[in-house]
Amino acid sequence: MDLLIKNAKLRNEENLVDIGVKDGKIVEINKEIDKKAEQVIDAEGRLTAPTFIDPHIHLDKVFTATDGRESVTESIEESIWIMQQIKSKYTIEDVKERAIEAIKLEVSNGCTIIRTHVDVDNIGKLIPLKGVLEAKKECSDIADVQIVAFAQEGILQNEGTEELMVQAMDLGANVVGGMPANEMIDDDSKKHVDIVFEIAKKYNADIDMHVDETKDPNAKSLHYYAYKAIKEKYQGRVSASHCVSLCAQDDYYAQKVIGLLKISNMNIISNPIVAIGLGIDKDPRVRALTRVRELVDAGINVACGQDTISDGFHLFGKGDPLQVQFLMAYVAQYNSSTKAEVLFDMMTINAAKAMRISDYGIEVGKRANINIIDAPDIKEAIRMQPDRLYVIKDGRVVANNKTHRQLFRETSS
Repeated sequence: MDLLIKNAKLRNEENLVDIGVKDGKIVEINKEIDKKAEQVIDAEGRLTAPTFIDPHIHLDKVFTATDGRESVTESIEESIWIMQQIKSKYTIEDVKERAIEAIKLEVSNGCTIIRTHVDVDNIGKLIPLKGVLEAKKECSDIADVQIVAFAQEGILQNEGTEELMVQAMDLGANVVGGMPANEMIDDDSKKHVDIVFEIAKKYNADIDMHVDETKDPNAKSLHYYAYKAIKEKYQGRVSASHCVSLCAQDDYYAQKVIGLLKISNMNIISNPIVAIGLGIDKDPRVRALTRVRELVDAGINVACGQDTISDGFHLFGKGDPLQVQFLMAYVAQYNSSTKAEVLFDMMTINAAKAMRISDYGIEVGKRANINIIDAPDIKEAIRMQPDRLYVIKDGRVVANNKTHRQLFRETSS
């Protein structure tokens, strides 16, 4: 064997087990494995779980908040404007370097699978994509990165974006994205969705769109997106991120949309850190989050992601899935041991389902992507957000407690 993990505590298992790894795959799980291995790690009863998956981050935007711009209104509209100014000055090398730092940071926190939305528009053109593609290549030994060609600025109102998205797919983007609300009229929002499906079908690609990000009770993009997925027979290949408007709509309409989400097998990606922190509400404050509990109870696959790290939208963030889960516990009001399991699923098995990753999990035959977390169970892992003592990708240790402390970004003076 190449790697043997001793005394591992798996989820919902009373007894400790040993895990044997060879050629990047898990080949044996037993109470005791008495075989030689090139490397032996004693987990000493600590929580041993699949590495985390971040299904939603913007690697082209990370670490841009240090350029001195200050938000005034702290609204999503202002944040988009701030990022437009920053984006217009991107270089491929700049994007690449920042993305690499963020990937390493996420890996140090136990995340080895990442889906990143990358802006494709007539401001940055294909520079953000090319920078992230370079970062993906350089970090391929420590993380698997999916890239979404993301029409942040709209498609119809941003001349040339449709052609740029096609070019982005030709260059190596994996998933087609969009933001239908960022069009001038509702009819154009529907056309935006239609164009995204046309491109996705051309490349046989999945779709992951930013949908109804604000608390607008009149927003209808999610409704149309689910309808379109059903009509195009794209069930299970569609994800909708944010979906904040769902919380502002009346119960009758919301339940109708949730019913269509179920039929379309839509994945919902909620991003609590940015969703509840962006914008200033008047009192009484209304949290800007989708109907997480109702969606989960309806049997819809719900995952959550980091979204941004220190950019024009969000000053903070450290790329830690356990921090994201911790915040989700509060904003979704999940406060029991059973719900802690639901939270942990959101950045493990649920995220894997959303990204259609089949070889995931601690099972014989699966890829050996494994975290050894300095906690006895999931509840304590979320509560304390402790060190990932070992982060293992394809049977090889790619980060440990020492690197976790060393990989924080050094801010320039």
